Amino acid sequence: MSYCGYVVKVEKLRPHSNADRLQVATFFGNDTIVDLKTHVGDIGVYFPSDGQLSEKYCQVNDLVRRKDENGNPAGGYMDPDKRNVKAIKLRGEKSDGLYMPLTSLMEFCTISDLKVGDKIDVLNGEEICRKYIPRSNGGYARKSRGHHKPKQNTCPTFFEHVETEQLAYNLDKFYPGDVVQLTLKMHGTSGRTGYLPVRKTRRTWIDKLFRRHGKDYFEYDYVTGTRRVVLDNNETREGYYDSDEWRFAMTEKFMGKLNKNETVYYEIVGFQGPNGTPIMAQCSNAKVKDKEFSKMYGDTTTFSYGCEQEGGYEWEYYGDILHDPEYVAPCCEVYVYRMTMVNEDGDVVEYSPAQIKTRCEQMGVNTVMEFETFQIPPFVRNEDGVTIPVVPGEYVTRKVEQYYDGPDPIGKTHVREGVVARILNRPKFEVYKHKNMSFKILEGIIKEEATAPDIEEAQDVEEGPEDGTIDEV
Repeated sequence: MSYCGYVVKVEKLRPHSNADRLQVATFFGNDTIVDLKTHVGDIGVYFPSDGQLSEKYCQVNDLVRRKDENGNPAGGYMDPDKRNVKAIKLRGEKSDGLYMPLTSLMEFCTISDLKVGDKIDVLNGEEICRKYIPRSNGGYARKSRGHHKPKQNTCPTFFEHVETEQLAYNLDKFYPGDVVQLTLKMHGTSGRTGYLPVRKTRRTWIDKLFRRHGKDYFEYDYVTGTRRVVLDNNETREGYYDSDEWRFAMTEKFMGKLNKNETVYYEIVGFQGPNGTPIMAQCSNAKVKDKEFSKMYGDTTTFSYGCEQEGGYEWEYYGDILHDPEYVAPCCEVYVYRMTMVNEDGDVVEYSPAQIKTRCEQMGVNTVMEFETFQIPPFVRNEDGVTIPVVPGEYVTRKVEQYYDGPDPIGKTHVREGVVARILNRPKFEVYKHKNMSFKILEGIIKEEATAPDIEEAQDVEEGPEDGTIDEV
């Protein structure tokens, strides 16, 4: 998973609304609190939230908390082990990311060689920053990682999820004439299921006698998995969740319904089975330090999306649930956001939103909520009625910000994560996400308190099986 810092120029500054010694700068549309030594025109490095600074970078710049000989605070403010950059609320102002002067990199490179727009993660062999992944007691790996060994690649056309990059850092990817679909960004865990050619082996008694591999052949079968790992429902797995039963229950929604060479990609939200714990970690809203937020969303954020902990896997009500006394919500649900077909040449063909909706209606499964689909115009009229050229990235951002904040529109009990913008007129699946600030603050708190890494993020950094392999006990 990619993470980096950005060399930036300070172009916008305003006073902090409740602190005389602080200011608020804006980078990539994000408000970031800085000190009074920062001036318009300065060049520095901006570290987005959800990152981790290297131990050496923090040491050089005195960023880690330390105490004097009497045990009193003597400098720094970052946790010495985590050193994570997160979105926070400080004296009434929200701050997303960290700005540091360019001189903070002097011990790592010749700073005169850096220019605005450069991306930074490693300089001259020294790591500066990385994606922040909470560590469990055993590190990043699965609890039972040492007891697993990967099988051969059994399904070469079962492709992984496409990583969704941040919209704010990819505004140059949009052009006039692009058709863009905006959908709800959901906070769940990734799933994928396909009906694909799976490599199998036929062994005769002679092969077994002489311990030979046998003859390989391909046969269509259903395969399912997380973002990276293919799951085998014939095995018992220890891991991030108590079991994978709920995953396979969600897979059942597609069994016998996919066409040959179809793969469906989806989010699983809610709870880990009947009376199970939440799929995504909860958070005390008091830690957000925003009375209005707590008033709106209660004491605790649980990313339920209308699911109920006491619910089951089988349910049949999809209408206005509030007026149906017989309604029992599911414990977890799937929301499809992508479908593909691999043609006879081995090329991945993307389904359009209309095709996805039709296929999901046929299968009786949900699709992610769509907010709007629009085409980026070449020109617009300003407030004075003057026709001006469109800046595509800014146009998309304004559209996204109409939908990215507020209560989750499905369950209405927690804040929504944000919006996903998909460019429909590209041959490949091209999507960008835009998270709202309140969610970022929650996410930062959850990750800082986590005792184990998120399954998807951990799979992105660990040495795991390649696409199309099955983890074997």
